[in-house]
Amino acid sequence: MPNLTEAGLRHARHYLSVTWETDRRYKQGGDSVKQALYLFDMEWGNIQTAQRWACLKADEGTSTAELCTTYPQAGAYLLVLRQPIDERIRWLETAIEIAHRLGNRPLEAVHLGNLGLAYAARGEVQRAIELYEQALAIDRQASDKRNEAADLGNLANVYDGLGQTQRAIEFYEQALVLQQEVGDQRGEGYTLTNLGIAYANLNNHQRAAECHKQALNISREIGDRRNESLALGNLGIAYKNMGDTLRAIESYEEALVIAKEIGDRRQEGNLLSNLGNAYSILGQTERAIEYYEQHLNIADEIGDPRGKGISLFNLGLMLYERGDLDQAMSCAKTAWAIFWKIESSLAAVVQAQIDEWQNQPNVTE
Repeated sequence: MPNLTEAGLRHARHYLSVTWETDRRYKQGGDSVKQALYLFDMEWGNIQTAQRWACLKADEGTSTAELCTTYPQAGAYLLVLRQPIDERIRWLETAIEIAHRLGNRPLEAVHLGNLGLAYAARGEVQRAIELYEQALAIDRQASDKRNEAADLGNLANVYDGLGQTQRAIEFYEQALVLQQEVGDQRGEGYTLTNLGIAYANLNNHQRAAECHKQALNISREIGDRRNESLALGNLGIAYKNMGDTLRAIESYEEALVIAKEIGDRRQEGNLLSNLGNAYSILGQTERAIEYYEQHLNIADEIGDPRGKGISLFNLGLMLYERGDLDQAMSCAKTAWAIFWKIESSLAAVVQAQIDEWQNQPNVTE
């Protein structure tokens, strides 16, 4: 009869296989996405239990240590959709420590990059940069071009968010060369999406739309539903910026259907915000407020400080349009505090609006 340790190992190995399989099905795209999400959701409690056991036993032998450090990699795509950020950070920090101890440098680099993504999502951009640079150094030393491209793309995302857009574009273009060289279509699609965002930040909306259309074609070709939603959403932004608000709404709504289908709450929130922006342009203030409030609820739910700041500022703008100056100022000040804390360049935008409103006669300090 097996002892408790042997039984625990079998349990942990089984659910590691389940995690690999669900992630594999998700990456297949198409109808496999729904199957993967259903299976993952059904087994999530067991996966958590198995990972926790393996990590508690990681100091007792190589087998349990390897199991513990492999779980975050096995579910890399689905964990981003389903796992709370704080829990994902705990998993990855433990996995990095163990991978380093085992001398598994390639896996350590993968975890460093994913931990950077988690910190970036939480708004801690300087910490994210440190982690991406550590991953990049390891991947370059190992001549791992696929992961080097991912590291460059991740760094570019952060620099674009900090307002260093030209530097970001240089990194994206380096990443694209590597991805095309190794045939990484999924990575190429994500990089094109982000490159389009960067061009939009430079007000080159035609070039942005071209990038998003290329990303959309790739995502549909390989069945990448998540990036299909991202590309559609960003294409909608390009249409909006070029003055075609109704076409933008169509793209947002198509993207929103996919985001809800795959359970991507962060993307769902972003699209609700974009819909609010579109209806604001059309002068439909109350409808815009409804979308911004939905975005705020999701940002609170998933712990997205940047999204919360954006939704609060947008709400403030609409409340001002409605004549509610005091509440508009309250929303803007809360948004500014969030952006200042996460070192976002949006803090300056909000401060400029607050300064303008300070001169309004009916706003209380």
